[in-house]
Amino acid sequence: MAIFKLKPAFKDYLWGGTRLRDEYGKDCDYDKVAESWELSCHKDGASVVADGEFAGLTLEQYIEKAGRKVLGKNCERFENFPILIKLIDAKDNLSVQVHPDNDYAMRVEGEYGKTEMWYVVDCDEGAELLYGFKHEISKEEFAQRIADNTLLEVTNNVPVHKGDVFFIKSGTLHAIGKGILIAEIQQNSNTTYRIYDYGRVGKDGKPRELHVDKAKDVTKLAPAEQYPDTPVVSEDGAEKKLMAKCEYFTTYRVDVAEKAEFTADESSFVSLLVLEGEPVVKADGEVTAKKGDSIFISAGTGRFTVEGKCRFVLTRIDEV
Repeated sequence: MAIFKLKPAFKDYLWGGTRLRDEYGKDCDYDKVAESWELSCHKDGASVVADGEFAGLTLEQYIEKAGRKVLGKNCERFENFPILIKLIDAKDNLSVQVHPDNDYAMRVEGEYGKTEMWYVVDCDEGAELLYGFKHEISKEEFAQRIADNTLLEVTNNVPVHKGDVFFIKSGTLHAIGKGILIAEIQQNSNTTYRIYDYGRVGKDGKPRELHVDKAKDVTKLAPAEQYPDTPVVSEDGAEKKLMAKCEYFTTYRVDVAEKAEFTADESSFVSLLVLEGEPVVKADGEVTAKKGDSIFISAGTGRFTVEGKCRFVLTRIDEV
């Protein structure tokens, strides 16, 4: 059994801001801190064990040393670590993009596809994001609108508010809008097909690469399929709201007023991403966390408590 905090990997994409450093205390020297990869075994950015017996190891190295049993029985169906959890600070608009499904991504890119979920941690007044299409369109219209820069006329722009949830299946056209801070729970993949990028250039002064042909192969040309809204449930001292459940992850928003009990049984590890408060997480030992901290609790740890008024995102892997 193990319970520890993780240090994230960072990305300085051109659309990022500074909130993750200024408000969430992320230790990063980048001018722009667009993303922090809070729970990651991905080759493009691994999180690192911050404390305890395994401090200094990457999460993947910890798993190798401790054995895959720490991930739980429900992870046995995955060849690699199944998920990636990020905080994303969109100071500017992200590109209009799409992610492939597993079959296409494995065949073309050699890694998983990407189904993901967004939880809006905070946002500016009037912020919007792009989520699927207003109505179904043909492949011919899709290609033509990409060619003549009229794609945004048929995309579905959604005003967002703190606490909103968006479930984004692979193949769904999407884009985070400026002024939005998001917690993203996704498949363990970094494959993104960029379709439209507002004419921006990268650090090299050249327009950023688009992936139009691949996007044409995988995009669902219809309104997005949102996960159904669910009620808040009071359980063991916590208020829990299921935000999304799929074969890759199950994620809850959890509010604790004083003290709540949870279980990390043999079926799955548990990830806690703290959004508000300074909880103390206790099993045999204890971890004190603050806003923005990510905590990993290995499968088989058993009962653990979270003490102190707080809000966090809890993620685990459930049976299909």
